[in-house]
Amino acid sequence: MHATLPLMREHGFPALRRGRLETLQVNLGYRCNQSCLHCHVNAGPTRTEMMSRETVLEIVAFLEQRKLGNLDITGGAPELNPHFRALVEGARGLGVHVIDRCNLTILLEPGQEGLAGFLAAQRVEIIASLPCYGEELVDRQRGQGVYARSIAALKALNALGYGAPESGLALNLVYNPQGPVLPPPQEPLEADYRRELAARHGIVFNRLYTLANMPIQRFGSTLVSKGTFRDYMALLRGSHRDENLGSVMCRSLVSVDWQGFVYDCDFNQMLGLPLVVEGRRRVHLRELAGRDLLDNPIAVRDHCFGCTAGQGSSCGGALAP
Repeated sequence: MHATLPLMREHGFPALRRGRLETLQVNLGYRCNQSCLHCHVNAGPTRTEMMSRETVLEIVAFLEQRKLGNLDITGGAPELNPHFRALVEGARGLGVHVIDRCNLTILLEPGQEGLAGFLAAQRVEIIASLPCYGEELVDRQRGQGVYARSIAALKALNALGYGAPESGLALNLVYNPQGPVLPPPQEPLEADYRRELAARHGIVFNRLYTLANMPIQRFGSTLVSKGTFRDYMALLRGSHRDENLGSVMCRSLVSVDWQGFVYDCDFNQMLGLPLVVEGRRRVHLRELAGRDLLDNPIAVRDHCFGCTAGQGSSCGGALAP
């Protein structure tokens, strides 16, 4: 695995400061039932990092203390953490809106029977990876047979009401490019997904989010191996738009790793760039309970151009038309 952080000081991303904290994004662990080529976490079946019950309880306590409105759960496949359901229930008991970043195929794994029904009962928003509406490209990026299992999972979610108008069960899909290129415009691609998935499989969903591939971990290492890392960074830098700076996710979100340490975003977590408070590095969530992060400087490197290039890219999709 090639380290890409040392290559990310060439262009100088603009300085950023935090706005009001609205969302806690929590990585429950790096274990996953898939090993996708574009994965910025380098997640896979052999990873062992997993958040403990004690840290999960600290997450719930922090949500209550700070009166946050949103919990964004990610991984790996976060559902593989044995405390996933306890975290969801704890957050929902506080009235917190919960997002599960789901790879879809996890819903069909042995031991996950009833997971889809649990998510529906808890009114959890699902943001699901589906890098194309066709089989060939999905299986190329995510593994043989993943497309068929993803479609089966989407049909099961639709049967529970996910994606249906007025159901209140949000089902949003995520598109990632196949290689070192920017995503196409989000709205026309969403229309294509909606048309093709309905025609081919009778599937409905709420929104499509387009995300740029980040030049870190597995995807970044692949770029280095192929000699295209600098070309991709030049593309991101050359496509930067200042108007996207005000909407990047790190201004209103903090990312928590499986041990409870805090970062400005999930990408910084994977690069080992911790959130810095008053000169202190590697701050634990419990140390933020009484701290106001408003106007705190954000740790930036050249990978941040992936969030401001073109239409922009965030956990909620494109930032601009």
